Amino acid sequence: MSRNFDLMQELATATANGFDRSVATEMPGKEYVSNTSYTARSGGQVDWASDQALRLVQQVFLLQTMEPPRVVVFAGIDHGNGCSGISLAVAEILAKNSRKPVCLVEANFRTPALPALVGTTNHHGLTDALLHDGPIRSFAKPAGNPMLWLLSSGALAVDSPNLLSSDRVKTRLAELRAEFAFVILDAPPLTRYSDAIALGQLSDGLVMILEADSTRKKAALMAAANLHSSNVPILGAVLNKRTFPIPEKLYSRL
Repeated sequence: MSRNFDLMQELATATANGFDRSVATEMPGKEYVSNTSYTARSGGQVDWASDQALRLVQQVFLLQTMEPPRVVVFAGIDHGNGCSGISLAVAEILAKNSRKPVCLVEANFRTPALPALVGTTNHHGLTDALLHDGPIRSFAKPAGNPMLWLLSSGALAVDSPNLLSSDRVKTRLAELRAEFAFVILDAPPLTRYSDAIALGQLSDGLVMILEADSTRKKAALMAAANLHSSNVPILGAVLNKRTFPIPEKLYSRL
């Protein structure tokens, strides 16, 4: 527990030196491991995981005194940090509270996971939009909520990740910004690839996803330093898969 706390405190201090909108949020563990729905329970009460996702949305997007970020990259420090699930949770909450559609973008050409989480196919998506002409919405598909759209990765090839550094990306992101109220980009891990940094430089900022009891402090601080040196605003840090030393049933009564 103390190691997690120290990591988040040190990361918050490091990012606060360069950015004034950084927030730290904790997510509980198993809510984001499987393909779950992030909606409220039938009784009208939001479960603890969804409540934290709502808190993250409020802190990063809705409670800002300045112009709120609208195009935001979510990236884990490493593989398996739960980035895709958190991206989906955030996009769903934004869609429920927006009068204009929200787009969730699968920008992870390495290990795409969003189509499986949403329950749709991966064909005809971002790669197609980067290679062909046409309205950006024609490459997206509905994602359950009338106000939520998914732009999946599309057909992938060995050289597909190179498309994320093309000039075409800037144009397509500008179209997404004009078409949707919010754009959430699920990116590959920060310690493995440079994709998230390239996307972050074209967005309003990035939210880092860390995994409790797994993410190494050195890796997290180095990722934050790389983002800072690349002029990518860090809007927040999420500690995912947080576990607690008392039974989960007791938390449901709080």
